[in-house]
Formats: sequence, structure tokens, C-alpha cells
Amino acid sequence: MNRFLTWLGLALVMVLGIGFAIGNAGREVAVNLGFITLYRVPVTFVAFGGMVVGMGVVLAAGINADLKVRRLLRERHLEDQREGDKRLE
Repeated sequence: MNRFLTWLGLALVMVLGIGFAIGNAGREVAVNLGFITLYRVPVTFVAFGGMVVGMGVVLAAGINADLKVRRLLRERHLEDQREGDKRLE
């Protein structure tokens, strides 16, 4: 059942993406990046670019959180080792 829901969710995302691409085919916008303005950029490229940038931000945030957890676990492990060494003495 869980696998079916996974595939159903994936299919829904794909159908929505295809619908967005078809609905906005041929539409072009101007994108102001602050230091340069791009004209006649397809809306689907803007949406795809936003998705890629969002994935990069989530990846960076995830790496930061992962490194914090690893540091905490390493510190706990070292403390446990020190306590174990004291008990053996």
C-alpha cells in the first residue's frame, strides 16, 4: 500500500508538471537578477531554475544540520570513551 501511494504521488507530480508546461508553452517573461536582466525567458525555465535553486538551498541546509549532529555524536563518543578509560584505571 505504501509503495502504491509513493508511485501515485510521483505520477501526480509528473502530471501537474506536464500540465504546467503545456499551459505555459510559449509564454516568455523578463527575469531581473539584480545585476543583469534576462528578456524573453520561457516560464518553464524560470520554474525549473527555481526548483534547482531550492534543491541547492535544502542540500546546503541539510549538510549544515548533518555536520552539527555528527559533531555532537563525536563529542559524546569521546566523553564515553574517557569515562570508560577512567573506570578501567
